[in-house]
Formats: sequence, C-alpha cells, structure tokens
Amino acid sequence: MIKKPVLLACAVALAALPLYAQEGKPEYPSPPEIVAKAKAEEWVAIAPADLLVMDLAPDAKGRARRVVIQLMPAPFSQGWVGNIRKLAAAKWWDGTSINRVQDNYVVQWGDATEKKALPEGLAVVPESEYISKVDHVLIGTGPTIHEPDIRLVQTSDRYAAGSGFTAGWAVAFDRGHGRFSKRDLAKNPQSDISAAWPVHCYGMVGVGRNLSPDTGSGAELYTVIGHAPRHLDRNIALVGRVIEGIEYLSSLPRGTGPLGFYDKEEERVPIASIRLASEMPPAADLKFEYLSTESESFAAYADARANRRDAFFNVPAGGADICNIPVPVRRKAE
Repeated sequence: MIKKPVLLACAVALAALPLYAQEGKPEYPSPPEIVAKAKAEEWVAIAPADLLVMDLAPDAKGRARRVVIQLMPAPFSQGWVGNIRKLAAAKWWDGTSINRVQDNYVVQWGDATEKKALPEGLAVVPESEYISKVDHVLIGTGPTIHEPDIRLVQTSDRYAAGSGFTAGWAVAFDRGHGRFSKRDLAKNPQSDISAAWPVHCYGMVGVGRNLSPDTGSGAELYTVIGHAPRHLDRNIALVGRVIEGIEYLSSLPRGTGPLGFYDKEEERVPIASIRLASEMPPAADLKFEYLSTESESFAAYADARANRRDAFFNVPAGGADICNIPVPVRRKAE
C-alpha cells in the first residue's frame, strides 16, 4: 500500500517556454532537446540489483544480443519481482528460449517444454497484487511539487480514471466510486482513489500465466512490441520494462503458429543467460539512469510530447496518451 498522499501535477497543461526567438518568432524545443538539456541532478541512477540482463545466443553473423530490463519498484508487483530475482540467482533461464513472437503484440520467453523444474521458494502471488492501494490524492498546480507520488497526465484515460507517473514509471489509477475529471479534482483536492497499477506500454515486461486464478510465477515472461495492449492492465502482472536492446526482440521473425508461437524447435531463439546486473562483473558496464518524473525537465518534456510546437509540426495535438510519453532512460555518464 502507498502510505503517503498521492500528489498530482498537471504536466501536460504546462506551457513550455520557447528555447529562443529568431526574427520575432518564438521557437520551441523538441522533446529530445529538452531531455538533452536536463540538469545532471534531475537524473536518477538505477540500482544494478534492479536490472535484469538477458543475453541471447549470437545472431547469424556472430554478433552479441543483450537485452536490459529494469524491474518494477515497490509497491508494484513485488511478489513476482521477488520470484524473478530467485529465478535469475538460480540461473533458471539459462538454456531456455524465446518461444513466441506475435506481430504488433508481444515477444515471450521461458521453458518451451514446460517441464523444467522451478527453484524452491517461489511465491504464489494472488490476483489482488495486480494493483496497489492508494489512500487519497492531493493536487499540485506546477512543475515542482514537493516529493509527488504521481504526476497527473490525463483524466480522459479510456482504461482508468486517470494516468500519470510515479518514481519514473507510467501508472493508471481509479477512485472508489468511479471516474473523475480535473474539475472534480479541483473541487475536492483530497478525492479518494482506491488503486494504482502499471500500464502496458511498448517495451513493458509482464508475467505469462494460464487461466485465472493462476497468476504465473515469473518464469514465463513477455515484452510488448506493438500498440499498447492496455486491455491487459490489471489482468496480468507487469514486472519491468526493456531499457536497452528491444531491437533484438522486436525484429525477430514472427511465429507462424497460433498466437505467434514458433512451431519448430529450431525457430526458437536460445537464451544464453539471464542475470541481475548486481551479479555481473563491473566490466559489464551496466550503469543506467532515468529522468526524474518529478523534475521540471520532465514536466516540460511531457508537455512537449503532448503539444509539439517545434518547427516540423503545424498543429499541436493538445494531449498525449500515457504510453506516448516514454520516460527517458540513458546510460549513465562517467
């Protein structure tokens, strides 16, 4: 449960200031330009213990293929994340494979035989853990709210009452008695909301499962490689996101079997190893950081994603889906 109040700041409602003016006409920075100019203190280091490193077998030309996944922070999906840490420590995924590549949907990996014994001590996580409880919401009106939990992006989310960001992650939320609008929030700054959960954006990593009440152990994982399948929110556990190497998954040949599964064993892509970065030597150079979603630069970046005013665009969209504001992640500069 999230103990402290959830603070909201309307990021996309903020008007970004022009970067400079030329001949009296204001020019606005693009989202990448805003990110490039973010202050060093606005970036947050990702702990090596929160990075899952998947090394695939080399490609046909002998080139290495490494995929780096950032695991979800508390309070979200921690039962499954704990299982994933145990599976990585047991080297369980070594010798398994990518078994499914469904166009505009997901890439899935694990034990294709479903016969490999799981390590002892894995938790059986209840469906109630798909969401995290939230006590109430406080409204902020600017880009620098003190220690906010969630920065509001939109209240017109089709899959929830609203959506935003917390600690660098996209989330959605509901209140106990239904959806609400910005006007509702303005009238009642302590509007009770009941739950928050991570959302299925491109590159998010989730836990494969069978029919309910099965919730999956974390041994079978997938990542989104197509249009955000938000209908899966709260139906499957999300445990992380790919922050580097998504191209090694999204470019794989599509499976020809039902749901994109590979029909033949030789079609599967072998997994050499999956480890936590904290268990790998320093030479692996696995230092990453994300742009704080509580920073002024992120507020300007989110606004620019929703309202493109830079030279290429003629008409600003006036809004953005939560999945169209990916949190910037980069390798940490020495």
